[in-house]
Amino acid sequence: MTFSEILERVGSLGPFQFMHVLLLSLPVLFMASHNLLQIFTAATPPHHCVPAHNATSLASALPVGPNGEPDRCLRFTHPPVEGPLGPSNTTFPNGTWGHTEPCLDGWIYDRSTFASTIVTEWDLVCNSRQMKEMAQSFYMGGILVGGIVFGSLSDRFGRKPILTFSYLLLAVSGTCSAFSPSFLSYTFFRFLAGCSLSGISLSTVILCVEWVPTHIRAIQSTITGYFYTIGQFILPGLAYTITEWRWLQFVVSTPFYVFFLSSWWVAESVRWLVLTGKSPKALKELQRVAAFNGRKEEGKKLSLEELKLNLHKEIASSKTSYGMLSLFQNSALRRISCCISLIWFATGFGYYSLAMGVEDFGVNIYMLQIIFGGADIPAKFVSVLFLSYVGRRITQGACLLLAGTAILANIFVPSDMSTIRTSLAVFGKGCLSSSYNCLILYTSELYPTVIRQRGMGLGNLCTRMGSMVAPLVKITGEMIPFLPALIYGLVPVLGGITAFFLPETLNTALPETIEDLERRHKQNTLSLASLVSCSLGHLTHAEVLT
Repeated sequence: MTFSEILERVGSLGPFQFMHVLLLSLPVLFMASHNLLQIFTAATPPHHCVPAHNATSLASALPVGPNGEPDRCLRFTHPPVEGPLGPSNTTFPNGTWGHTEPCLDGWIYDRSTFASTIVTEWDLVCNSRQMKEMAQSFYMGGILVGGIVFGSLSDRFGRKPILTFSYLLLAVSGTCSAFSPSFLSYTFFRFLAGCSLSGISLSTVILCVEWVPTHIRAIQSTITGYFYTIGQFILPGLAYTITEWRWLQFVVSTPFYVFFLSSWWVAESVRWLVLTGKSPKALKELQRVAAFNGRKEEGKKLSLEELKLNLHKEIASSKTSYGMLSLFQNSALRRISCCISLIWFATGFGYYSLAMGVEDFGVNIYMLQIIFGGADIPAKFVSVLFLSYVGRRITQGACLLLAGTAILANIFVPSDMSTIRTSLAVFGKGCLSSSYNCLILYTSELYPTVIRQRGMGLGNLCTRMGSMVAPLVKITGEMIPFLPALIYGLVPVLGGITAFFLPETLNTALPETIEDLERRHKQNTLSLASLVSCSLGHLTHAEVLT
């Protein structure tokens, strides 16, 4: 008897599963808000220098930029005097008219859309504008570090304690970010928020999957994923209502105090409890689930001996240790790991380049964020159809190639054609959402059971690296304006091409061991060799006949 069969006895699709998945999925709504929060809290409104003290008017104090608007980062050193016909250029001797200087007295911001952001709070404009991208990179770096740290801690202390602690850490670090006295402290607390987000993600996936039956896991995963999508609709609504960045940061963080309290009801992983010698607690968890599902008598029939005996095989296999180097043990694994790493990196890199660049398209930032979120709904549905009928490899490659092409196409679209630019961006983000949907399934099917979790961990690491690097690439636009878009487009295209070097897994049995994978790789190689040999033979025969 396996754990799945034990779960059937205590109820695998009862009220407990509904409540358990709901409590774990609700925080995902606000995880989306934290990931995309800087779209609004770090928005850069129109701005210009505070005029020099001897300026007679704004028009005479500021030079005009290429777009016909006042320059954002310069002001006249000696503003011309306003005459009857406008500013005079004969007032100052020695040719001093027209000399400019930086904004020595600060900036004046347009606060019609945002009452305040971290940009207006700490003047992250002009020579300091790169600091905004650095803040987002530090947050993504926190997610990367958190995935490594909390992954190890959950194996030692359990999934539920790490989940509970991560809720509290996100609530506290988010609140502290809202009351940060300086940009440095804000960045530090955002880094901690990123760390906690990884702890929540890892524990949520494991605890959701373990307590639902196998045939429902795909549906449960999709439902939880749609909670993230809905969260993308909640954020712009909150941002539209709350235009002060500190209050917006505070509002999206406070729900995690409630989730911290509600997490005490969530059940711990029974497999982890038995594996770490806490079988009595595992038995109590199963009996609690049975009682909640109206099967109290079935729960009473379970015993410690039966539980240990039935999970003996799973426990024995889990004790075999496989390190990260196991992912590169043979040629088949090396090819899979290298290709899948690049694909995960390209997906995270491309996705966040578009998701965090909402304000670059010149349309209403709130409406565009809703459209971006809405693009995920049909994208995930269409990707499921293609995965089921076309195959994993073609779907994965096509998603990234189309996304990269859409990003590259925007380079050639004039900035005043905002509708076309926005449409291409929405299409690209939808393709990248489909890529994520495909990658989770494809990666789990490519790796053998014994190192599958390691393979997923490698992919998660690479996509976090991509999301961390993406904001920094934007800084290269200071040198060459179109360079960021070129890089953002080429990386997904490269990832899409790489996907075609992977084997197809549609309608194939999952490999259990590394030996199974190597055997299958050799069979595929022999089949390909025989196909090529046969084709060459037919070609030679045809040449002889002619």
